[in-house]
Amino acid sequence: MFDRVLIANRGEIACRVIRSCRRLGIRTIAVYSQADRDAQHVRLADEAWPIGGPRPAESYLRADVILDVARRSGAQAIHPGYGFLSENAAFARACAEAGIAFIGPKPESIEAMGSKAAAKALMESHGVPLVPGYHGERQDAEFLADAARRIGFPLMIKAAAGGGGKGMRIVRGAGDFADALAAAQREAQSSFGDARVILERYVEHPRHIEFQVFGDHHGHVIHLNERECSAQRRYQKVLEETPSPFLDQARRAAMGQAAVAAAKAVDYVGAGTVEFIVAPDGAFFFMEMNTRLQVEHPVTEMTLGLDLVEWQLRVAAGEPLPLAQEAIRARGHAIEVRLYAEDPEQNFLPGSGRLQRLDLPAPSPHVRIDAGVAEGDTVTIFYDPMIAKLIVWDESRALALARLREALAECEIAGPKSNVAFLERLIRHPVVVEGRIDTGYLDRHLEEFLAGDTPPPAPVLFAAATAALLREEADAQADPADPHSPWARADAWRMGHAGRRVIALALGGARHTVEASGHDGDYAMQHDDIACQVRGARLDGRVLGARFDDEALRLPARADAQHVRLHDIDGRRWTFDRVAAFTWTAGDDTRANDVRAPMPGRVVLVRVTPGETVRAGQELMVMEAMKMELSLKAPRDGTVERVAAAAGDFVEADTVLLALAAES
Repeated sequence: MFDRVLIANRGEIACRVIRSCRRLGIRTIAVYSQADRDAQHVRLADEAWPIGGPRPAESYLRADVILDVARRSGAQAIHPGYGFLSENAAFARACAEAGIAFIGPKPESIEAMGSKAAAKALMESHGVPLVPGYHGERQDAEFLADAARRIGFPLMIKAAAGGGGKGMRIVRGAGDFADALAAAQREAQSSFGDARVILERYVEHPRHIEFQVFGDHHGHVIHLNERECSAQRRYQKVLEETPSPFLDQARRAAMGQAAVAAAKAVDYVGAGTVEFIVAPDGAFFFMEMNTRLQVEHPVTEMTLGLDLVEWQLRVAAGEPLPLAQEAIRARGHAIEVRLYAEDPEQNFLPGSGRLQRLDLPAPSPHVRIDAGVAEGDTVTIFYDPMIAKLIVWDESRALALARLREALAECEIAGPKSNVAFLERLIRHPVVVEGRIDTGYLDRHLEEFLAGDTPPPAPVLFAAATAALLREEADAQADPADPHSPWARADAWRMGHAGRRVIALALGGARHTVEASGHDGDYAMQHDDIACQVRGARLDGRVLGARFDDEALRLPARADAQHVRLHDIDGRRWTFDRVAAFTWTAGDDTRANDVRAPMPGRVVLVRVTPGETVRAGQELMVMEAMKMELSLKAPRDGTVERVAAAAGDFVEADTVLLALAAES
């Protein structure tokens, strides 16, 4: 076994690898960019070395610098994690040439699976089922159009060297093919430097089911069962689970055999994933192979009781696989979701900033947290905005979903926006609960999973106001000046009568007020023309208990001076801002003239100049943030009064980048 391992990655996966290495007595060496000098993986590792600037191209993608650190630090092996250099055959080869073990597959295996076209040809020769299509070398438009007609519509155009949804187009009819092909080729060239595409018959309403495979240097290859990954948005996985609620034992066995055949076809060593498209009738087809550890590997670990990073380390050190195929025994059901700093209500716009609060459920035999940040850390603009992975396990799928609901209810993230409320709605939706979701469902019905502008019902406002009052009273009683003073009682008492307090709560730009009299958990409340009697209310830690018009409820809730957050009886999350009871500032009309940065980032393009006339929706600037480009458009017709940023500038969120002249 190795004594010293360098981890060529950051964030959650780097922390995850460090934990396994520490358990095995292996010294860990981290690398970090300027943006990550105070990151969790730097703090957890035994030693950490700087490797460059904040952008990935300046640091985590610099194979030469990472190899130099490995040599100088005495590392015997490099674990690449996932992303960055994990599927870079040249890096794997350079490690071998430097006498440093690459904890992953052979360079030849990575190359064989790096091209979708080449991989499909290889799989076809080894009897792995393929979707009908074309994956050859001829790429002229006329030939591809003829191939498309032979395959039949609908079909999908895919970048041959791509992934992550880039260079993909669904074509419903022959008349749309030429334009879709040109667009896919442009995107493929831009994203991967390779305009080649493949064509596949498009499977309507498919599932995405992948198999974890593992090989060693002694010729053994096995699979570690499947993961259902059909809950996707724009080809990106949102929820993963094992076992799949769709597969029976016969189909599971057939797919497992195909996955092992695919891995053996490329002489695979280490951890990998063979991904399949599965039609509604159960027919399955090879899609691609990821030659690395997957983000969702913890669900496999939870049901098998294994540590796949330990397996990676042992295999890379030359040991045989710890178990044979017949020894793999699964127990129970596991589900994973990813907590992101993003705003689902704003088209999942990635967020950044300091995590003012990060309160996650405590780890247990049923709940696992894999995180790369802690409270007080910053989610930067330079990398993927994942905060943590939340994984749950129980004896059955129904129990695991219940565990997940409870665990998500405990999550509290303040600072950047998060997707927690979106995930709570997702796991309660019938298509997820019943195991019926396909890969396109979220894109077709996204509005079913978003809160939108739904106003809070009166019972929710009464519960939120109750939590706010209890918090106010507790704070007043805790005043060390004189806790026995009658003025310390937050009961709104007035000379000759009981006073009324106004609790003002803001949600999504709207203000809601509740009038209340009473104290110490007994209140008479009024919202508009609706009244409610609250009795016996107590806010115990994270739970609000009370009788609302004699209906006793127990609701997850928290309150502080700035916010009230609670879940209603249907499990919906509501987060209110506390605002002043008798003041309310209307929105600044001048903001309608401003184009502001939606998040911290770098200005890439400025397309207009002062004095230029623009129309509503016209692209004015392009920003780059969180590995994505954001198009900033004119809010209305008008004339550009000033441009306050230039290409290359780094700007903070809400910075005015451009202003239109005020309307006369």
